[in-house]
Amino acid sequence: MRIFSAATIAEWTKLRTLRSTVGALIFYVTATMAVAVLIGTFVGRNYATMSAADRAGLDPISIGFSGARFGVLALVVLGVLAMSSEFSSGTVRTFLVAVPRRGVFYGAKLLTGALVALAAGTVTVLAGFLTTQALLGDAGVSLTDPGVARALVCGVLYAVLLLLFSMGVAALLRSSALAIGILVPLFFMVSGILLSIPATRTVAQFLPDVAGGFAMDGRPTEGMLLTPLTGMTVLLAWVVAAAAGGYLALTRRDA
Repeated sequence: MRIFSAATIAEWTKLRTLRSTVGALIFYVTATMAVAVLIGTFVGRNYATMSAADRAGLDPISIGFSGARFGVLALVVLGVLAMSSEFSSGTVRTFLVAVPRRGVFYGAKLLTGALVALAAGTVTVLAGFLTTQALLGDAGVSLTDPGVARALVCGVLYAVLLLLFSMGVAALLRSSALAIGILVPLFFMVSGILLSIPATRTVAQFLPDVAGGFAMDGRPTEGMLLTPLTGMTVLLAWVVAAAAGGYLALTRRDA
């Protein structure tokens, strides 16, 4: 236990002193809030002129997480860099000399990343959601409305789980450029494109970011198989698989 605590403290010290960490967190907050303001302003200003059908189809809870869904890409990059930077620079050998038990080394990294995402996600997701609801005006919801508390908790978990997924993938690939080159396009473009194509929609909803995103909806999405609960379960399964793959790669390959 002492070794794990010491490894976690060392990982936190390293993580908080890296410029990439600070830059990623700043981008996460900035991007989340910027998109929240843009979406909230656009919908709020056009709400009065919407048809009755459009108003009925509006999901203010889901809209409240528009910024969080975009900004989480910064946490994906942060997770990749936090896990794979030592492999790229070769300093992982030094860390493994200090912490020869690779499971402890790996676990400390995952725990530190999760705690950073939890702290940043709690503040940012809540701020982005409240900002959007304020700008939505009459179309907005309050924290006491049904489904809001559950969606907020899932919104924070979404950020934490995607960061952990990215760390597992980075440990498996051992390359920051390769991991970022796969994950960012997948989450930013590919999943959305596949979800919009009828022939691939059923499969696309099981991708990590899409599945977890269902948990931030205020109402079931028409034509989709996953619900908020099953969507978050699918995302968790992806995280477990990625973390396990990263662990096997770390313990069975040379540093």
